[in-house]
Amino acid sequence: MLRDDTIAAISTALGEAGIGIVRLSGSESISIADRVFKPFREGSLKNVPTHRVKLGKVFDPESKRIIDEALVLVMRGPRSFTGEDVVEFQCHGGIIVLQRVLELLLNQGARLAEPGEFTKRAFLNGRIDLSQAEAVIDVIRSKTDLSLEVAIDQLEGSLSKRIQSLRDELYQLVTRIEASIDFPEDDIPEVEVMEMADVISSVQEQVIKLLKTADDGKVLREGIKTVITGKPNVGKSSLLNKLLNENRALVTDIPGTTRDVIEEVLNLQGIPFRILDTAGIRETGDYVEQLGVERSLKALDEADLIVFLLDASIPLSEEDFQILEATKNKKRIIVINKLDLPRAWEIKELSDIGETRIVETSLLSGDIDPLIEAMISFVSSGIMRSRESGIVTRTRHKHALEQALQDLKQALNTVNEGYPVDLVSIGLYGALESLGEITGETVRDNIIEQIFSQFCIGK
Repeated sequence: MLRDDTIAAISTALGEAGIGIVRLSGSESISIADRVFKPFREGSLKNVPTHRVKLGKVFDPESKRIIDEALVLVMRGPRSFTGEDVVEFQCHGGIIVLQRVLELLLNQGARLAEPGEFTKRAFLNGRIDLSQAEAVIDVIRSKTDLSLEVAIDQLEGSLSKRIQSLRDELYQLVTRIEASIDFPEDDIPEVEVMEMADVISSVQEQVIKLLKTADDGKVLREGIKTVITGKPNVGKSSLLNKLLNENRALVTDIPGTTRDVIEEVLNLQGIPFRILDTAGIRETGDYVEQLGVERSLKALDEADLIVFLLDASIPLSEEDFQILEATKNKKRIIVINKLDLPRAWEIKELSDIGETRIVETSLLSGDIDPLIEAMISFVSSGIMRSRESGIVTRTRHKHALEQALQDLKQALNTVNEGYPVDLVSIGLYGALESLGEITGETVRDNIIEQIFSQFCIGK
């Protein structure tokens, strides 16, 4: 429920910077700000038109002590982010300065904002819907240009418009069904069975299409968990260093040097790859190394993509074939390394590798461009296609779409089996409610609280 008080918070990251912002929102924002700010030119903030900036001094009204020289931006509701009167103090970006300004505002009657409360007010005031509010988080947390572009698309309503279009189709159908049932004396024609089936099938196909984008959306938000695996001393750490273009992992000729999982994030053409260099997989009596092997096996099980290194200079071993078997159901790239040395085996010895891509190189003297191209090709085309039609980026959205799909299937079965049309409405209302959870039209209060608790204070 929307509270009618005025909130304040520091909206920029704490630390030294050129500028720091303290934000107010609520019915008393302008009055509170006016009590602690004196423009260089005479006048009151109460008389400042919306979206105007004033330069002046922030002062303590009790001691009359000057706290800072600042720009103050006045944005009157509903033409503001929250839909309420908003005032921003653009101060010098020091920790003490911002905290002192915030304390002044709190002493004048403002309340410290809760995490995400500014965005929550924007949602509750109808400025944005719930999926757009979640996109604000994604914009802040974007790790690549592509993930930022997708987040901006959603912030501008790309997913909201798709969901609203689906709900409109279902509402029109439900309205006609209910009207024909409730007002038979008005000779309202019944909706034909074929027409009902066509509308439900059309919406169902569009929901399925959106669900197919969920994996791509997860990739953009969380990155592709890419595990580098292989026996000890095949070049895993060298590959990690080459991908990152820095000496992140220790490289020696001693097998078993890597004892734990090392993780770094790599941006390849806008796609975030979470690269994990794992301990070499082998039988060992070293307790610490064995713990590393166990973590490596766990990482393999959770991986989205496997980069499996093989040493071309030594014959394939039982351990190599065990790793091949363990990763056969995963998206996988095999990198045959050390081609600068005499070759001890041929690719044909790797039987039954399915659609696995193979890259041959020498990490000592060759380049890894073919590997990078193979990594990107696993996901880039799918993401581009998904973006054209809207991408589902959150698990919450995916679950809501899955529930809507079940409701639509129920409604379609009811139609096809010849049950009374009023029973069809049950499935349609269920689908409408599930789709409404995505935009926030039918979502429960506890879900709203959970979503906005993920925000930082000040946003």
